[in-house]
Amino acid sequence: MKENVHENHRERMRDRYITQGADGLDPHELLEIMLYYSIPRSDTNPLAHKLIDTFGSFSGVLDAAPEDLATVEGVGKKTAVLLKLFLDVQRAYKEDQLKNIKRFSRIDEFGEYLLPRFIGRRNEIVVLMCLNSKNEILCTNILFEGSVNSALFDVKKLVSTAIRVNAASVVIAHNHPGGIALPSSKDIETTVQVLQLLNSLGIILRDHIIFANDDFVSMAQSPILERASKDLHQMFLAQSPDFFIEENHDFFEDEPLD
Repeated sequence: MKENVHENHRERMRDRYITQGADGLDPHELLEIMLYYSIPRSDTNPLAHKLIDTFGSFSGVLDAAPEDLATVEGVGKKTAVLLKLFLDVQRAYKEDQLKNIKRFSRIDEFGEYLLPRFIGRRNEIVVLMCLNSKNEILCTNILFEGSVNSALFDVKKLVSTAIRVNAASVVIAHNHPGGIALPSSKDIETTVQVLQLLNSLGIILRDHIIFANDDFVSMAQSPILERASKDLHQMFLAQSPDFFIEENHDFFEDEPLD
């Protein structure tokens, strides 16, 4: 009888979701339904509450590492894997939506294109995007992934990748997990070194973008960079003056979209 009670409750919750969508459910109710698919029979409502209490919020639960989730009583390997899947599926979904973008016509498109690659990342990663002379994508690779605040630019790998694909220009990006999307003094120092090295090889560094949560800052465009490092700002301006434009103007006027 108890199992039938739970099953009837689950069917009612599923029906609510179908008719009302996620907007019609509280966060703990949405999490409760998610847990149905790793915990087949028990009442998952108490565990949903416990998870949110432990990690502070619904998003905190999804951001938690599998090993941290497993410390909560009632969470086994199946549940930890299920919960971690959601952000990975979201990232894959967004990346798939953008897969047909092959060419850029505006500088702000770089950040929008790369943003999904940083969804749900708990570790710092460094991404390199290589472009040809027509601003078409040659490749987009993760150069490095490490623990929080540990990612270092593998400059040798960056340069060898750019040369291997015959890149005319590149965009580099990395994230500040749990931080803010502002360049640190180390970010600025590293960007100067990379820009100068690439410039000596005839390769343009179009931008270095910093991501944090759903936010990002373009170092090539940001007035923060101009105040923090006038030298780097002038380097970007000197090698790529068409990037520094007023909003809503194309920066490749001689290369319009087909």
